[in-house]
Amino acid sequence: MKQQKRKKMLKQRRKWHIRNSVSGTALRPRMSVNRSLQNMSVQIINDETGQTLVGLSTLSKSVAERISGSKGNMSAAAELGKMIAELAKEKNIEKVVFDRSGYLYHGRVKALADGAREGGLDF
Repeated sequence: MKQQKRKKMLKQRRKWHIRNSVSGTALRPRMSVNRSLQNMSVQIINDETGQTLVGLSTLSKSVAERISGSKGNMSAAAELGKMIAELAKEKNIEKVVFDRSGYLYHGRVKALADGAREGGLDF
């Protein structure tokens, strides 16, 4: 049990360290990623007003229609990245700050970022 608690604490410290340097503004909002074993979600947030501008998850019906198979794999993450970029373009958001929320930048997090870049987001 102690090891699980320690891992959780270390992840929280990484997240706080990133959040101290990454902040979203009206011109360049923050794109925050949340990852679980079976799903992923991403939000674009303006931290000045505390408002979520765009949010999307693999649990959303629009995403589930475009994803075949598992919702927690790299292809689903890439598709989620492309879709969040499309929604951001509709709201005239072209530049964002990427917040990986303490997760390592590889695997599904990297696939989501690459998909968002393919969709036209700049970060």
